[in-house]
Amino acid sequence: MRYWLSFDLGLRGNYESLYEWLDAIEAKECGDNIATFITTKTRDQIKEELSKILDEKARIYLIDRKKGGQFIFGKRKVAAPWAGYGEAMVEVEQEV
Repeated sequence: MRYWLSFDLGLRGNYESLYEWLDAIEAKECGDNIATFITTKTRDQIKEELSKILDEKARIYLIDRKKGGQFIFGKRKVAAPWAGYGEAMVEVEQEV
C-alpha cells in the first residue's frame, strides 16, 4: 500500500532518526516535510515503529488511498497559519 507521511517535529525534534527510518524504507521526498512510500505494513504497525523513535511533541499525519488521512501522533492546531488571510465574500446592495 502507498502512504504519504506529513511530519512536524518542531525545532528540537529527532529528525535524524526519522530520516534514517524514511531512508531505510526507501521513501521518496514530496516537498517540505512530506514523504511517500510503499509498504505491506498497516497504519498501526507504522505508528508502532515511529513511536519508538519520536517524542510526544511530534505531529505525524499519515494518508493512504483507502482510509484517507489521520493524525497518528499529535493533533490539528487550533488555528491554521493561513486563518484570516482569505477575503470574505460579502454581497453589497447597490443604491440606484
